[in-house]
Amino acid sequence: MKRIVPVVFALFVFFYVISKGIGSSGLTNSVIIHKLVVIKSERQLLAYSGGKLVKTYRISLGKKPVGDKQFEGDNKTPEGLYTINDKNPHSGYHRNLGVSYPNASDRRKAAQLGKPVGGSIKIHGLPNKVPFLGRLHLLYDWTAGCMAVTNEEIEELYNAVAIGTPIEIKP
Repeated sequence: MKRIVPVVFALFVFFYVISKGIGSSGLTNSVIIHKLVVIKSERQLLAYSGGKLVKTYRISLGKKPVGDKQFEGDNKTPEGLYTINDKNPHSGYHRNLGVSYPNASDRRKAAQLGKPVGGSIKIHGLPNKVPFLGRLHLLYDWTAGCMAVTNEEIEELYNAVAIGTPIEIKP
């Protein structure tokens, strides 16, 4: 029993540190994000202000992250040029920023496959039922095609990103 207590304590500290993030610095309230770039293969969302990279976020993607989204339900995150077209403060995933998927090309591809194109691609926080996950959500890709960050990070992005901000999603 004496050996179990230090192990349990060490595991608790480890998971707490991972969930909060080490060296994770927030954006100041005055920063306005002018462009977002997602690099799916790196699981990164890059935030630019005035042409300068101001923050890199680690993200989770759709359950099938390799390749471009083809149709509704394929669990892929789209690739291409979009804009932030919506902000939802009462999302089922804390808060979210809407991505303008599908574009005309996405609609054509889905139509050629005879499938519905889908929509509702977001950058969002954690599910409201499990907000305590923190950075543990990064252990695997779990969304239906969205890009997920921690609740603290979506708060930053929600406050710094305006509707109309361009977002480029790269493989």
